[in-house]
Amino acid sequence: MNAIVIYKSRYGSTKAYAEWIAEALQCKAVEAKTVRAEDLSEYDAIVYGGGLYAEVINGVSLITKNLDKLEGKKLAVYTTGITPLDCREYYEGEVVEKNFKQGMLDKIKLFNFLGRMVVAELSFPHKAAIKALKKIMSGRENPTEMEKLLIELCDADGDFTDKSAIWELVDFVKGA
Repeated sequence: MNAIVIYKSRYGSTKAYAEWIAEALQCKAVEAKTVRAEDLSEYDAIVYGGGLYAEVINGVSLITKNLDKLEGKKLAVYTTGITPLDCREYYEGEVVEKNFKQGMLDKIKLFNFLGRMVVAELSFPHKAAIKALKKIMSGRENPTEMEKLLIELCDADGDFTDKSAIWELVDFVKGA
């Protein structure tokens, strides 16, 4: 099997998962900015990883806009973020709706991994966005459970990556 792992990482966790997955699949991991859709024709399996920012998978359009060119290939997309993985409504609802048109997930297998958020490393716009989000959500009179979780996540600080989480994706790509 000829596979490639492509990633777009801002703060490092998506890249870490890409490297772990590539090692397990014995293939290369490359930054998305170095890849064109035409380059993917030589691969049987393509794994794409991107961080979640307001439910949008960073750079996933490389895959979604080129699905017709990737016909017949094994496709996996993974996300990294700090929303707990048991928030199925979030991942199966908002994330899917914002990133994939109807029927796309019949051709793409989606995986979600915990990432990292180290406040000291965040860019000014990301720090400002988090501060604004927390202020807005904290001002709600009767916040939903998801809004309460968002308030809590605004204060998250740390590395939540887990190398052992990759094996379901690796097994999918290998066909196990």
